[in-house]
Amino acid sequence: MPYLPAPDGIDLFYRDYGVGQPIVFVHSMLMSSDMWRHQMLHLTGYGYRAVAYDRRGHGRSDDPGTGYDFDTLADDLAALLDRLDLNDVTLVGHSMGGGEVIRYLSRHGARRISRIALVGATAPHLDVDPMHAAELLNQLRTGYGQWVADNAALSFGDGLPGCHIPQSEKDATIRDWMQVSLHAAVECSRVNLVADFRGEASRITMPTLIVHGDHDSFAPLPTCGQRSAELIPDSTLMIYENASHMLHLSHREQLNNDLLAFHRS
Repeated sequence: MPYLPAPDGIDLFYRDYGVGQPIVFVHSMLMSSDMWRHQMLHLTGYGYRAVAYDRRGHGRSDDPGTGYDFDTLADDLAALLDRLDLNDVTLVGHSMGGGEVIRYLSRHGARRISRIALVGATAPHLDVDPMHAAELLNQLRTGYGQWVADNAALSFGDGLPGCHIPQSEKDATIRDWMQVSLHAAVECSRVNLVADFRGEASRITMPTLIVHGDHDSFAPLPTCGQRSAELIPDSTLMIYENASHMLHLSHREQLNNDLLAFHRS
């Protein structure tokens, strides 16, 4: 299986499908690159190259117990792009992955990137009350499995009109959540809750697609999707109606087609 070394020597798992102009996917916190399987299959079917990797502490990548700050995570993304020598890239980030995309641009520049897509991204700033953030971190530390059980339906958008995800897809997602390193889950949550990308987002000059659900409780539309659209000059905001956080599943075909059209642009 393909692995690449991160700057601090740990091994990161990645998958690299197809040929042609590359689309690179950054997955959300608690998950792995498996989350992008439908989008990767769709885009490679149109003659493009799809690349995704597992964040440290997630999926098949090493769990070093350190390096869960956004600078290090952006450096891991840079290591992937440099190792594969990818250029003219469409860079796609979901949830916390949106912050990694933004930090990559501010830290490493846009030499390899032609456009970015932020899908249900928690950037630019969650604006969470510190007391609530402390309670959440304690829940993750002491009862992670229960937290997953309590929040899965909200994440999937259960009960929203037309927001249907097959049970097998839900089960696979929950398995992915349960396989993450608990240390990575807590530390990534800690840095993501306080991250502020507003200044960096305002300096993005490349075409940016922002896709957001109107019922996203984990990355609220007003403070995340709409705020990013206000800050990034050359951005397009697409709001999915009756959609929560797992857009890659609940609105799979719509997202596939929107990413394809954006990449072709």
